[in-house]
Amino acid sequence: MVAMSADTETSEIERAGFVERAIVRHRGAGSTPAIDHVAEEIPVALVFNGISHVVMMATPRDLEAFACGFALTEGVVASAAAIFDCEVFLRPDSAEVAMTIAQEDFVRLKDRRRALTGRSGCGVCGIDSLEMLDLRPEALPPALITVDLPQALAKAADGLRAHQALMQATGGVHAAAWCTPEGEIVHVFEDIGRHNGLDKLIGHLALQGADLRRGFVFLSSRGSYELARKAARMRIPLLATISAPSSLAIRIATEAGMKLVGFCRQDAFVDYTPHITL
Repeated sequence: MVAMSADTETSEIERAGFVERAIVRHRGAGSTPAIDHVAEEIPVALVFNGISHVVMMATPRDLEAFACGFALTEGVVASAAAIFDCEVFLRPDSAEVAMTIAQEDFVRLKDRRRALTGRSGCGVCGIDSLEMLDLRPEALPPALITVDLPQALAKAADGLRAHQALMQATGGVHAAAWCTPEGEIVHVFEDIGRHNGLDKLIGHLALQGADLRRGFVFLSSRGSYELARKAARMRIPLLATISAPSSLAIRIATEAGMKLVGFCRQDAFVDYTPHITL
């Protein structure tokens, strides 16, 4: 689906997601010059039907999946079928993703923009009234999977690091993993922003036509409200994180009927929605 522009100097496939920088490492009384790998972060403009909607700070990898996932998880489009075309313009210090979406979705987007002065990945910036906040998820349908939480979470926690190539190179990015009900990791996407990583993962799955009700997401981050909202919007039955959730994330998961667990380790986890079963 992606068509690279003529002014692209480096293709998306070739971008490693990190840059090399000269540093000096200090330990005790000693210091050593070295070359370090630093996670790449650039502004990425998302453009829908010719109108710029948002500029996100993101790692310039998997930008088609990122744009598709953002459009879905932020409610810009109702389904992946409403995305007709996606073109990535990748430059050394910035990127633009131009998408063509269904007219009815674009009209709805323009109506939303009339009440916004800007957007960011936080999901709140630029909203001028509390009424504009979309914090009331629809109830999820009955779960299609059965999960043995201790076993599945232990397996996912044990296997995640092996899939985090960019994290191992830089130490500075988050990962979003798609897991089978048994905890086997199928896909992992990394980004300097935790919400960007989730968008990349969801966009990739949507482009593949995957049923998001038949697995779960495992995140190497805290469980912030926007991650819970994005997962609930996509009807993902289980969201697992390595760190703690926020109170709003718990509220969103509870109202949606989505299982939310945190502090996931190989031998432990905390269930923040014990009344919800899978």
